Amino acid sequence: MTYCVGLLLREGLVCLADSRTNAGVDYISTFRKLTVWSKPGKRMIALMTAGNLSISQSVITLLNEGVPDEDGSLKRMDEVTSMTAAARLVGRAIREVERIDGPGLKEHGSEFNVTMILGGQLAGRNLRMFMFYAPGNYIEASPETPFFQIGESKYGKPILDRVVTFDTSLNQGAKCALISMDSTIRSNISVGLPLDLLIYPRDAEKPAVQRLITADDPYYSMIRDGWSGGLRSVFRTLPDPTWPD
Repeated sequence: MTYCVGLLLREGLVCLADSRTNAGVDYISTFRKLTVWSKPGKRMIALMTAGNLSISQSVITLLNEGVPDEDGSLKRMDEVTSMTAAARLVGRAIREVERIDGPGLKEHGSEFNVTMILGGQLAGRNLRMFMFYAPGNYIEASPETPFFQIGESKYGKPILDRVVTFDTSLNQGAKCALISMDSTIRSNISVGLPLDLLIYPRDAEKPAVQRLITADDPYYSMIRDGWSGGLRSVFRTLPDPTWPD
């Protein structure tokens, strides 16, 4: 399993994804879940994936090499002319992989399980973000719904609900996303480091931050320890319950 969160803010876009794919007492594997198609001054498109790894990788392969279109032509992610076209291409790729692999998965008792978050901007166009479901359909983020989560979302959702609005700054959004991720990692063994973080200011030529965060990252360590300590401190200051006789 995995956890990914995307924030569409007035100032720009924040994407954060873990890299753990399978976990157990004697087996842990790591695959990066954030793919970026970026050409400075032209486009910045980011895709995060959760669910069946083989399905996700097959979809990304199609997006890189070409997706069969309705007219028989092949289109790649680096050839799209709008974020709407990019969203349609991702949906088409998901459906194409389901057409090819879906029957075999069903025959072996497995579901076609994949969810994705797509965000980005083309030069002169609006910054947009979409969330995709297994059938290839999608919904779009808005100022009223400025964040999407996929994968193990329940542990990290409370902090996002309490803090994130469309007017949250990029730095505050990244901090909140990291706290959301840390809360998930502490509660679920199937989510883990390293983390892929991308921060893209609206109308920028390229991402302002694109880095891999490991366990020894000083800022992440400070966030992890400070959040845990802060919660304990606030908890201690709350009054104990008093019950009527």
